[in-house]
Parts: sequence; structure tokens; C-alpha cells
Amino acid sequence: MGWLPTWPPRRAAACRGTNGRRPGGETWLDALRGVAVLAVLFEHLLDALFPEVRANVSPWFDFGQYGVMVFFLISGYVVPASLERRGSVTGFWTGRLFRLYPLWILVALAGTLFGLVPVYWELPDQVADHPLTGAVAHVTMMQDFLQVPSVVNVFWTLSYEMVFYLLVTALFLLGRGRPRTTGVLGVAVAGVLVGGVLPAGALSSALGVEVTVVAATGVGGCWGWPPSSWAVTVSAWPAAPPWGALAIVLLCVNSRIGAWQSVAILGTMFAGTALYRLDHGQLRRGVGRWMIGLVPAASIAAAFWYGPGWGMPDDEAMAFRWSWSAAVAAAWLTFLACRLVRSYEMPQPLVRLGLISYSVYLLHPLFIQVLRRLVPDPGPVPLPTRIGYSLVVCCTVVGSAALSYRYVERPAHAFGRRLVARPAVRASS
Repeated sequence: MGWLPTWPPRRAAACRGTNGRRPGGETWLDALRGVAVLAVLFEHLLDALFPEVRANVSPWFDFGQYGVMVFFLISGYVVPASLERRGSVTGFWTGRLFRLYPLWILVALAGTLFGLVPVYWELPDQVADHPLTGAVAHVTMMQDFLQVPSVVNVFWTLSYEMVFYLLVTALFLLGRGRPRTTGVLGVAVAGVLVGGVLPAGALSSALGVEVTVVAATGVGGCWGWPPSSWAVTVSAWPAAPPWGALAIVLLCVNSRIGAWQSVAILGTMFAGTALYRLDHGQLRRGVGRWMIGLVPAASIAAAFWYGPGWGMPDDEAMAFRWSWSAAVAAAWLTFLACRLVRSYEMPQPLVRLGLISYSVYLLHPLFIQVLRRLVPDPGPVPLPTRIGYSLVVCCTVVGSAALSYRYVERPAHAFGRRLVARPAVRASS
């Protein structure tokens, strides 16, 4: 029973843990990742095995949105700090690409194959009818802002990660190392509050999806996609405005969901950055706290004011308002509560799950498809049997994720680090 959390929790030891990270350092973030990925996995098990929970709980709380909002807060907390510590855009993007793409490529190929068979979900019409533009949109990871449906449903969040990376890079270059966080939060809050008047998917509706994909990737290609060749010099800053402008345009007028919701997600990520700066004495506490608190407040206010941003019956629109808002509030409370005890030991199962959370996140939809093929109608299945199925799926997903982390993610991370370190070694020799 030694893995069970105790209260009050013990302070973390000063030595490194078995995962190579300092206990009480990043382990609280790993534990949060574990909580987040469990919530997303549970959300995707509802339709497959627990439709009663879906019918009674989902109108009031969105487990999937809760999980991804926790992930977004974590990204905001760690990603800009990683770029600033490196001091190199090239090193930052190299690291990001080798963290995201190797496993993503394998899952994208598997998801495409699953859709062609089909195992359960068919390949989206947009991708099936226009495979080239669909593939290009996916390779950029910006498909959600190019109106191209994802071949694996969870890929949509990576589009927001990519936009965030582009904006963080642009702000880093324009700010000569560290931009003013309060100004960014102010713009984000304003964007959330006025975003409801912007139509979703406006560019693709006007130009067509294929033209939009070609135009966006063409602009990206002119400046290098990804911007891994940028150097952090005074002369590099002119490259930042086009990248920032491209990300903002796609975010505000061509997202799959309403612009207010897209800006709320990015605002949440930048609020995570502000929390990091607050924790490290880089942000004035009075003003900083007020600006951070405005982000969830504006997000929830916009949800009730604007609604989902696309046509829905009144009862479904109201359910969206409540479930989305409750998920946002719970994600913030979870992050802030864990932040308060970050210097203490975290439950090791959650920490270990957090380490492999990217693999769990990408792989689990494939197993959900297999489950839904095997159990097309969960209604007649006894509840104990469904619980047993869910445990089997969870164990299979976690086991497969552990293998992919060991044999795909970790080698890719190590290779990326060697690529980043090689120029430094040459320069010093």
C-alpha cells in the first residue's frame, strides 16, 4: 500500500527519482498529466461502454474537455520556459518535432488504415476525397485550423499546440527573449470576449478547403515549415510577424469551433505561462494574479454568452454551456491545487502514467475503435462485464503506451537532444 497518497503529503527528497526527474520538480506536472489522460480515456469509454453516464453526466461535465484543458495549462507552464532556457529557436523546434512527430506518424498511419478498413469509424470524407491536401494538412498538424477532419479524433489538440508554439516563438523573437505576459493575457481576454462575432471556418468557406490548405502551407513554406532554421539574433526578428500573423488568422477566422473557444484555449495556455512566471518571480503578483484570473472568468462568460458557436438545438446548446464551463473550472482548480503541493511527493502511479501520457493519449482511440467493433451495443451487456471490458482496455492501452514510450518516444527524444547538442559541441571544439 506504499503507493497510496498520504495527507499531509511528504516533502520530496532532494535526490533524483527513478524516472530521472527531481521529485517535487516536474513530478507534479507528470501527476497532472496522468490525471488528464485518465479523464480523456474515460470520456472516450462512455459511448463505448457506459451510455448511462453519458446521458446523465455529460450534459453537466465534459471529462474530455477537462482533461485537455489540464494538458493545455501544463503546456503553457512548461513550453515557453523551455524555449527561454534553451535560448535557441532551432534547438526548441528540433526538440518539439522529435517529441511529437515520431509516434504521431505511426498513429496517423494506423488511424488511416483503421478508417480504410474500416474498423469502426470510416475515414473522413474530406480526407478520403482529397488525400493529398488531407495529408499535407495533417503533416503540418494544423488540420483543425484548415477545416480538415483528423484521421484520429484526438489530433485536434495538437493543432492548438502547434499554433501555441508558433505564437510563443514569434513573441520570443519580438520580445528579445521574454515577452510581456500581462499584455498577451490582456489581448487573449479581449479576444475571448469578442470572438463570438467571428465566424468559424470563414476562410475555408470562402476559398474552399483545398485552396486554404495550399495557401497556408505555401505561406509556411516561404518562411520554412517548421521554423527550425531561425536563429535567435536581432536579424531573426523580421521572420516572427508572418508566423504570428498566420497563426492568429487561422485561429480567429478558420478554426473548426467558434473563435471565442479557440482563443480561450490559447488564453488558457498563456495563463499557464503566467503562472510559471509568477512562481519564478518574473511577474508582479498583484497585476499578474488579476490577469490570470480573468482568463477562466472570460472563458466561462463567453461560453454562456455565445454558446457553442455552431448550430445546435437549445437543450444541447445549454448542455454545452454547462459541461464546458464546469470542465474549464475543474481543470483550473485541479492545476492550482496540485501547484500548491508541488514540493511534496506525488502518487507514483500517476507520475509514471504522466510520463507515458502522450503515448496513452494518441494510442487509446485505436483501441476504442476495436472495442466498439467488438461491442457495438453496450446496452444489453451486464454492468460488471462492461467494467471488466474497461479494465482490459485500460491495461492494454497503458501496456502498449509503455512499450511505445520505451521504443519510440525515448529514442526519438534522445536523437533530438543529440542533434541539438552537436552544433554546440562543434562550436566548442
